[in-house]
Amino acid sequence: MILAAGRGTRMLSLSDKTPKPLLCVHDKSLIEHRIIACKKAGITDIVINVWHHANLIQTTLGDGSQWGVNIAYSIEDHLLGSGGGIKNALPLLGHAPFLLLSADVFSDIGLSSFAKRKTNSCHLALVDNPDHHPEGDYHLDHNTISLKGTPKLTYAGTSLIDPKWIANITDTTFSIASAFEAAIAAHLATGEHFQALWINVDTPLRLKRACSAREQSLQDI
Repeated sequence: MILAAGRGTRMLSLSDKTPKPLLCVHDKSLIEHRIIACKKAGITDIVINVWHHANLIQTTLGDGSQWGVNIAYSIEDHLLGSGGGIKNALPLLGHAPFLLLSADVFSDIGLSSFAKRKTNSCHLALVDNPDHHPEGDYHLDHNTISLKGTPKLTYAGTSLIDPKWIANITDTTFSIASAFEAAIAAHLATGEHFQALWINVDTPLRLKRACSAREQSLQDI
């Protein structure tokens, strides 16, 4: 599943007429980079949630056949949050753990092996803390994630999710971070640290950085 419903307000006027997932880095939109990464990892069934400029995203991406994938859309009539958007899309996602990606991440994290990990709640990809987020998000003790302890690493907008874990959350509007924290509290959340190209493209400056970044080993992102 690729999360693509948000308004992208920190992009200022850039996202007024063009939804953030369709902003381009190099010669492809942000979300197209993610779709191609899925395809190269052998993942061909993709669910995308949409709200802001939903019709434009659907019209641009279509059914995914131009990349050799199958795209289904989970349409939100109001913003449900990243976690609520996943819960709303559960009927499209099946019963097995699925790969969750943020549309606004530009990265060469290898998805092929990551997608084969096992989880009964969530398994997170973590990266070194960027300059704009020096405090990080989670501590990684071997492969177990904790809210306590140092050093902390930053969540990379890439994870594996067991749909049963999301289905058990009673709220309809919530963030994926709150679902992660519940899994951490139950000592079920795991993760791994990647040394990788990773940019959270949520401001005009970071879009510029992504556009000037050298694409690294993108044949296996």
